[in-house]
Amino acid sequence: MRMNGNKIVAVLGLAPLLFGLIYAAAGEEKATPEEIVSKVREAAHVLAKSATGKPGAPALAQFDQKQAPWVWKDTYIFVVDCGQATIAAHPMNPELIGKDAMSLLDTKGHPFFWQVCDALKKPSGIWLQYWWPKPGQKEGSRKISYALRAGNTSYVVGAGVYDDKATIADLEKLTKPAK
Repeated sequence: MRMNGNKIVAVLGLAPLLFGLIYAAAGEEKATPEEIVSKVREAAHVLAKSATGKPGAPALAQFDQKQAPWVWKDTYIFVVDCGQATIAAHPMNPELIGKDAMSLLDTKGHPFFWQVCDALKKPSGIWLQYWWPKPGQKEGSRKISYALRAGNTSYVVGAGVYDDKATIADLEKLTKPAK
């Protein structure tokens, strides 16, 4: 088969589109609530262990990196310092780090980070919902997050996914202690 110059240009012109579609398809892999619970528990354990003695930047720095094990599929670990009421680590929005978490509002105008700090009082952690823009969007979508205290620290570790179907009651079944 022979192609003339115009056809080659046309085919090469499609390459960015094709790569974009392949990249988008790969990026559509969604984390499950079970994966979120597992990863949040692991991160809380790691943070609690590294924060014993002297909590601070070295323990938190690992959660600020996009190319870290704490960013996977369509989600990531974030950390709130409930003692200081600030965002302590966030790999996707570093401009949030150090911000007053209690004054942040979701896209419907509701404060929600105070709910994250409710995890300080619940050994099995909590699930919460709020409306937050998906990457590249301005409108909020329903996001559900699981949050868990990191040992005996004031840090709460969380992760979430966009989901308009899962109920908080069903999600809580994933985190209830075994009897």
